[in-house]
Amino acid sequence: MRSLRNQPEAVVIENVQEFMDWALYPAWLAAVQALGYQVAPHVVDCADLGVPQHRVRLFLVLTRSKAPLMLELHRRQHVPATSFLDFDAGRWSLIERPGRAQTTLDRVRNGRQRFGERFIMPYYGKGSGTTGRDINRPIGTITTLDRWALVDGDRMRMLSADEALAAQSFPADTLRPDNHRLTMHMAGNAVPPLAGQRVIEALLKAA
Repeated sequence: MRSLRNQPEAVVIENVQEFMDWALYPAWLAAVQALGYQVAPHVVDCADLGVPQHRVRLFLVLTRSKAPLMLELHRRQHVPATSFLDFDAGRWSLIERPGRAQTTLDRVRNGRQRFGERFIMPYYGKGSGTTGRDINRPIGTITTLDRWALVDGDRMRMLSADEALAAQSFPADTLRPDNHRLTMHMAGNAVPPLAGQRVIEALLKAA
């Protein structure tokens, strides 16, 4: 609410779509409207905006207008995970090694059956978490933790921090902490810059 103190003509707020299911959302909405703003919710998959990642997010467009301002967010061609994956970088390990969890081996086996020798796989227990994911489509949501593994033949590794930033559409020259865990945490919490750019461009066009 601090951003509304100076009564800007328009404000964009990003959140998870479940924000609208929050028990206090009606009260929040009423407070924003009492300040003179119309609220237009847009639920968007960032992959449809050109980000190489499926990331469904809520963009609330607040405007000092007579009616809510719904934006025309044109669907862009999807960008595959291959656009940022680097098979020559990172710390690889053999898949078949002592101590490797059976669930991981099962994911690899299932992934090979569907996608061949190269694919990505998330660490959760349903959907693509059990079958792997095609690298020729956008990656799934980047989170604050190490969630995605890259498989190449008989070796595998976790997604690097630089790859996570690229999946979020950050430029290659983005300054970041010299710490993998901290960078992953920041990347997972970030708004993809390209998605933000597309929303703001649409807002300026509609205003």
